[in-house]
Amino acid sequence: MILNYKFENFMSFRENVEFSMMAPKTKVKNRFPNNYITSDAGIDVLKTAVVVGENAGGKSNFVRSLSYLQSFFIETEAPKTYRSLINANNAQDFCPKKCKTLQSFEIEIFIKKNTLYLYHLEVDFFGIVKETFYFKNQVKNRYKKIFSVEREYCTIECDNESDCTNSNQCITQSESTYLLDVPKSANEIEKSLVKVVNKEKTLGLTITKLAMLGNEYAIAFTDWIKKSLCPETNIINYDIYKSMKNEEDDLRILHDSRYLDIFKMIDYSIIGLKVDEEKPFSKTIIIRKKKDDSTFARELAHDSSGVREFFAWAVQIFKVVYENKIVFADEMDRVLNPVLSDRVISFICGKKHFGQFIFTTHNVLHLDLKNYMKEQIYFITKDNETLESELYSLADFPEIRYETTKIYEFYMKGILGGTAIE
Repeated sequence: MILNYKFENFMSFRENVEFSMMAPKTKVKNRFPNNYITSDAGIDVLKTAVVVGENAGGKSNFVRSLSYLQSFFIETEAPKTYRSLINANNAQDFCPKKCKTLQSFEIEIFIKKNTLYLYHLEVDFFGIVKETFYFKNQVKNRYKKIFSVEREYCTIECDNESDCTNSNQCITQSESTYLLDVPKSANEIEKSLVKVVNKEKTLGLTITKLAMLGNEYAIAFTDWIKKSLCPETNIINYDIYKSMKNEEDDLRILHDSRYLDIFKMIDYSIIGLKVDEEKPFSKTIIIRKKKDDSTFARELAHDSSGVREFFAWAVQIFKVVYENKIVFADEMDRVLNPVLSDRVISFICGKKHFGQFIFTTHNVLHLDLKNYMKEQIYFITKDNETLESELYSLADFPEIRYETTKIYEFYMKGILGGTAIE
C-alpha cells in the first residue's frame, strides 16, 4: 500500500507535491472504522481517496506522474526526463546544457503487512542524478539503507557550436561517474554494480539491477511497482482502452464469479455474463432478468455507455479488493451517477484487504464528510497566471469541522480552491 508519494517538476506541477494515504492519528478515525486498514507494521493506512478539481487543473497529470515513474521500472533504457514532461516554467532554454532542471520522485510503501520501503529518484536530461532505497520492519524503527547512487560529476559536450533555437538542433553527449554505496552487500555484488552503474551507457535503474542479482528487498519493491501499482489515465473511453489492451489477466477476472457481484452494482437486474474470449469488452453478452422472471440478453457493445465503462472499471475494483492492487482511476465516475460511485466506495471500504482505490473527479457530491475523512479528500487547482498546478488536502484546513461545515458550499464559493471561477 502507498503511504506517501512526492514528486516535483512534472508537467503542470512545478513545486514539490505531497500525497499521503496515512490515516489520521486522532480519534476521528474511530468514526470511519472501514476506511482504513491496520498493518502489522504499526500503521493505519487509508483504503480510498478522492481528488477533486476543475477541467485542465492537473488531475490527469497527477496520475501520469505515477505512470512515468513506473515506466522506469518496466523499460530497459536509462531513465531521463524529457522537455515535454517537465514544467513549462522550468524549460526556458532549448539547450540541455543551459536548461539544468531536475525531476524528483519519492514513494513510501509497505508490502506483506510489515515491511516498509522508501525509494527516491532524481533524473535530468542526461539520466539519473540520485537514487536511494531504504527499508524497515516497524514504523517506529529507523530506515536502513539498502543502497544509494549519486552522480559524482557529469561532462556535457555539444556538436552544435551555434546557439540552438529549437531542441532538434541539440546534439549533446555526456559522460558521468557515480558514487555507489551498498551496505552489507557481498563484495562481488557491489563490484558488479559499480561496473554497470559507471558504464558509458547505463541501462535502467540500480534497484532493478540489484533485483536481478537476487536482493530480496529490491525484488519485492520492483515487483510491487510493476504489478501492483495501476495508474489508469482516462485518455479515451475506458472500455475502448481496455479492449485495445486485451490483457489475459482481465479475461481471467471476468470469469471469476466475484466479478459479477461488482458489475451488478450498476444494474441489479443483471444476473449473468457470457464472456466473449476474443473481444470481451465489446462482444460479451449481458443477461438480465425482468420482473416477470423472464430473461433477455444484450451484447455489451449495444448497451449504454455507463454500463460499458463500468464493465471495464469493475475489473480494476476487483483488483483492489481481491488482489491488493493500488488503482489510480482518472475520472472513473464521469459516466456514473453519484449513487453508484458511493456504492463502489462503500464496497471497497467494506471489504478487508490491502488494496487502495484513488480516483479523480469533477463531481462535487464526493465532498462529503459523512463518508470520507478530511485526509481522504484532495484538491487540485491551477494558477491562472503561471498555469502551475497545486495539490493539497482538506486536512490542511483546520477550520473545517466535521459537524458543521458544508464542504460543497465552501467549494462552490471558491474558498477551498480547485474551481475554474478563481
